Amino acid sequence: MFQKKRLTKDQAFEKAKHFCGYQERSHAETKEKLYSLGLYKSEVEEVISRLIEEDYLNEERFATQFAGGKFRIKHWGRNKIKYGLKERQISEYCIRKALKQINDTEYEKTLEKLAETKWLSLKGEKNIFTKLRKTQDYLLQKGFEYNLISPILRKLQTES
Repeated sequence: MFQKKRLTKDQAFEKAKHFCGYQERSHAETKEKLYSLGLYKSEVEEVISRLIEEDYLNEERFATQFAGGKFRIKHWGRNKIKYGLKERQISEYCIRKALKQINDTEYEKTLEKLAETKWLSLKGEKNIFTKLRKTQDYLLQKGFEYNLISPILRKLQTES
């Protein structure tokens, strides 16, 4: 039976440097990668420490880039971004710091644009309450906060 060759700690470090250099990674993601290369717990901890010391791995930087990217590209709201970061085992401190980087004005403009687009896509819907619920559900699923969605829905309702 074929057995996978175990990498040395230095070989794994080189691979991890490339892995982290290619794109920002979370600590958990990097640990998983190192375990998949056949390293033991103590070796993984040492490699992670070296990656942090040499600035290949930075949880705060990862969180900020993750939040910014998900907001700009996928138009996720703060709630969805927060859960995405928690899933990746990012600390509360880094999550708060990353969410603060999202510009409030841009955030509200994005929310309004998404709401309008969804509202217009439901033009065939005759029942106004169904239209409101579907738009609200869509925005909540995108991770936007209910207290920000409500006034926008009222505005859309009065405009139509």
